[in-house]
Amino acid sequence: MMHIDIGGHKGLNLWLETLTDTVRAKGPDLTSRQFALLLMVYLKPRPHTVRGLAQALDVSKPVITRAVDSLSLLGYVKRVKDESDKRNVLIQRTVKGAVFLTDFAETMEKANQNTSQTADH
Repeated sequence: MMHIDIGGHKGLNLWLETLTDTVRAKGPDLTSRQFALLLMVYLKPRPHTVRGLAQALDVSKPVITRAVDSLSLLGYVKRVKDESDKRNVLIQRTVKGAVFLTDFAETMEKANQNTSQTADH
């Protein structure tokens, strides 16, 4: 049987440490889809619609709707009627979502420092 050593991959170790710190912090347990959607809303140019997010992530609109429902319950995004086209609903950022992602980014930066220090020794 072939042995594949992936333990030396800095990216995987960084992700492990970040996720471990996130789990220990007892915050919300987001799925990968929810996290990807949240990052799209906060990091990509606006406006964001369910249709546009579904295309960007290459998933169906119901998948996006469920993720938006979950993220809305957490207060990380909100739905707002598009004033220029009343048929559209826009997915917008919230202060609570920005704080969550800022905290996550800081956790990731800390994990990166720890992973780099471990690799140097």
